[in-house]
Amino acid sequence: MIVSWNWLTDYVRLDMPVEKLTDRLALTGLNHESTDDVGGDLAIDLEVTSNRSDCLGHLGVAREISVLFGKSLCIPAANPTTAGAAVESRTAVEVEAVDVCSRFTARVISGVKVAESPWWLRRRLETLGVRPISNIVDVTNYVMFECGQPLHAYDLNRLEERRLVVRRALPGEKLTAINGRVYDLEPSMLVIADAVRPVGLAGVMGGLDTEIGAGTTDVLIEAAQFDALSIRKTARALGLFSPSSFRFERPLDPEAAEWASRRCAELILELAGGSLHPGVIDIGRPKPTREPVSLRFAQIPRVLGIAVDRPEVRTILSSLGLEIVGESDASITVRPPSWRADLDREIDLIEEVARIHGYEHIPEDRSVPVTSAPRGRRERVESEIRNVLTGLGLDEAATFSLVEDSLAAPIEPGPASAPLRVDHSSRRRENALRQSLIPSLLAARRHNEAHGAADAQLFEIADVYLPREGRELPDEPPRLALAAGRDFRGLKGVVESLITRLHVAEPLSARPVESALFAPGRAAELRVGDVHLGYLGEIDAAQLERFELRGACAAAELNLNVLLDKAQLVPKARPLPSFPAVVRDLSLVVDRSLAWADLAAVVSESAGNSFRAIEYLDAFQGGNLADDQQSLHFGMTFRRDDRTLTGEEVDLALKNVIEACSRKFGAKLRG
Repeated sequence: MIVSWNWLTDYVRLDMPVEKLTDRLALTGLNHESTDDVGGDLAIDLEVTSNRSDCLGHLGVAREISVLFGKSLCIPAANPTTAGAAVESRTAVEVEAVDVCSRFTARVISGVKVAESPWWLRRRLETLGVRPISNIVDVTNYVMFECGQPLHAYDLNRLEERRLVVRRALPGEKLTAINGRVYDLEPSMLVIADAVRPVGLAGVMGGLDTEIGAGTTDVLIEAAQFDALSIRKTARALGLFSPSSFRFERPLDPEAAEWASRRCAELILELAGGSLHPGVIDIGRPKPTREPVSLRFAQIPRVLGIAVDRPEVRTILSSLGLEIVGESDASITVRPPSWRADLDREIDLIEEVARIHGYEHIPEDRSVPVTSAPRGRRERVESEIRNVLTGLGLDEAATFSLVEDSLAAPIEPGPASAPLRVDHSSRRRENALRQSLIPSLLAARRHNEAHGAADAQLFEIADVYLPREGRELPDEPPRLALAAGRDFRGLKGVVESLITRLHVAEPLSARPVESALFAPGRAAELRVGDVHLGYLGEIDAAQLERFELRGACAAAELNLNVLLDKAQLVPKARPLPSFPAVVRDLSLVVDRSLAWADLAAVVSESAGNSFRAIEYLDAFQGGNLADDQQSLHFGMTFRRDDRTLTGEEVDLALKNVIEACSRKFGAKLRG
């Protein structure tokens, strides 16, 4: 934001060196970029953060200066004289898109004479780097740079039926903007139209057909409030940026439109003549009432480390425009002004006191009491996950949520939904919100392979973005993804170790699943009890080629919310077994189509009370087995808590397992 030194003197007395002024502004949040001499005036470039949109005009900066240096602030009254018929007899306004246009005001001036602006107005705009055009247009720009509220002036006689309609664009509509370019409009874009066609892109740029020209005699002045997100989307979709769109993309003073409209009319009457029709067309919601905010005096030394006198606190807050609505020995309650949308918490008021009192008054060695906050459940679970996975040799990765199309597909089986897209001016290719973390981890493995790390074992905890039918915003579930140069069993062991460390009570099970990302027959859906946990599998050879990966790898993606819900953060101590375990292996010949999970379930149910665990060892196909058969080799662990098991008891348990599997699956003991 460039401000003119001479222009600022209209509102506040500047009797200090410019260096002192810029240094003080920098210490209070308006960083000084540069100061240039432009034709005898000083153009001061200040960095205005997005929360301080009140300083996107000379009045806002002057208000800051008046508070910092204890100067009085002079704000123009903006009371133009009126004459003639009421404004309603000259024009009409209809707001159809009330959800993205909270307020729209219109005034009409008849009988103006368009001419070159006077020297003082041209000079002030040139100091800011703005090219003067004509007295009418220059006034709208002048008022915008004065108070931060954008305005637009229409040639009323060029508007069909002499009226405006605020609506969304219709399919196929186009607009020739004042820059001479033709833009194809989308139905999501907010436009200002007359009775027939769009005549401007709301909050972005006006149209060429209704611009102020040499023959203009009647002017309609627009001052409005639009939805910031709508303006931002339109500006980025069209690559069309302007000082107006820059301001509309930030929170504006909801009460500034009326003052800016009157101020604009006043200056036009002064510079171009004409008559302002009485009244104003003002359509919109009721002005919002700011909620009071309380500041406890004891919080100031607790947060800042220094005490600030109560009278000074009161003076600072009131000079910033905050209305004092209550005060006691312990606190003060204020109502923030309309132009400070960033003040709504106690800590915001403490920051205001600190920056006006002066950060330089806070000693560097002053201790500030700090109280550690307990970690939440998610932080504790994530910390445990990181400890487990790093202990197993994996490294944590952090990848972008915005990816190119090839990395945006979901991992879930079945047809994939198209990813949501974000208009992003600096990343044209990576504009899709990912629906899975695994493709990003595979891309990270490829990057590591290309730089000499042949087997980067990675994990990531992040959100994915799943489109929801009928809703603009996605579902954003947190996920845990793993990718490592291990086979199916190796990576499943990592997940099992994680489940064990989190003390999840329900058993982990795996059922075969088909997914385009995984090799056929080498992927599974993971469940904890009856709850879906995620997917795990070995990456298919075609996918390895697509990602340009040289080495085989497996990947898994887990629903973090399930782990958060099932984790037992306070484990229960159990005594170590007093008696030895007995481990026995079995090899059963079963149908090739039989899933290991189904066999394991029957074994667990039939093995008796001494059964403790089952472990898959391997599967064999071919040899003397039929083409539709396989041999599943697994181990079983038995133990009693009160005594040592006998061989006969274990043999009986094995016999029961074999008979149960024979009845259920036609299984036979392999010789």
